[in-house]
Amino acid sequence: MSTTAPRAKPRLPIGRKRQVPKYPEHIRPDGSRDVELPIIEHLRELRSRLMKAALAVIATTIISLTFVEQEVILLKYLAGKYTLTALEPTEAFTTFLKVAFMTGLAMSMPFLIYQLYQFLAPGLTKSEKYWALLSLPMVALFFLMGVLFCYFIVLPSATGFLLGFGSEVVTATPRISKFLDFVLNFLFAVGLAFETPVVIFILSKLGVATPKRLRKFRRWFYVIAFVVAAIITPTPDPINQTIVAVPIIILYEIGILFAWLGTRAQNKAAKVAAQE
Repeated sequence: MSTTAPRAKPRLPIGRKRQVPKYPEHIRPDGSRDVELPIIEHLRELRSRLMKAALAVIATTIISLTFVEQEVILLKYLAGKYTLTALEPTEAFTTFLKVAFMTGLAMSMPFLIYQLYQFLAPGLTKSEKYWALLSLPMVALFFLMGVLFCYFIVLPSATGFLLGFGSEVVTATPRISKFLDFVLNFLFAVGLAFETPVVIFILSKLGVATPKRLRKFRRWFYVIAFVVAAIITPTPDPINQTIVAVPIIILYEIGILFAWLGTRAQNKAAKVAAQE
C-alpha cells in the first residue's frame, strides 16, 4: 500500500518581514555614509517630519491654552492706560486662540528645528552634523533674547508713540485683535532678526561665508539693517528704527566673530590631520 507525503501548507504573507531595499551608498573621507535615496523616500521622510512637527505644535498650543489668560495680560500691559475693546462676538475668543497658537509655536521651535536637522542630516558630514547640533540651543536662545529685547525696550516706546499720537483730537480705543496681532508679529520679527549670528555661524561652517567676505559686506549690511528696521518698526521716527537696527548690527559683528572662531578651529584641525 503506497503512502503519499502530506502536502506542505502554503505560507501566508502575513507576518513576513518587509525587505528593506538597498540603495547605492559611498563612504565620505571623514567616514560618514552618503546614501543616495530616490525622491519618493525623501518625500516620505519629509511627510514624517512634518507630521511630527505639526503634532508638537498642537501639543504646545494645548499647553499654552491653560495659561493663555496670563499671556494676554502680559501683552495687554504694553497698551498702558488704554483699554482694549472687542467689537465682534468672536473677537476675544479668536484672539486668545491666536495668542495660544503663537506661544505654542515659539515653545515648539527647538523641536521644529531639530526635525529640520534630522531631515537634512543624511546629507551632512560628521563635522557639519556636530556644528549643526551645537547651534540648535543657540537658535532658541537668540530668539528668546530678541523677544525679550522687543518686549521690554522696543515695544513700550513704539506703542506709547502710536497710541498717544494725536491724543488731543482722537481718543484711542484699540481693538484687542488688531493690537495683539501687531504686538505678536513685531515680537516674532525681532526674534527672527536676532538669529543673525547663528545663521552666519552655520554658513561659515558650511563654507558659504568667510570672515573676510563678511567684513567686506559689512557696509552693505549696515544699510540693510536700517532698511529691515524701517520695515518691521511700526513708527516712522528714526529713534525706534535705530533702537532696532543697532542690535542687528551688533549681532552681525558677533556673527563675524563666530565665523572667525569656527574657521580658526577648522584650520587647526586641518593642520593636525596633515601632520598625522
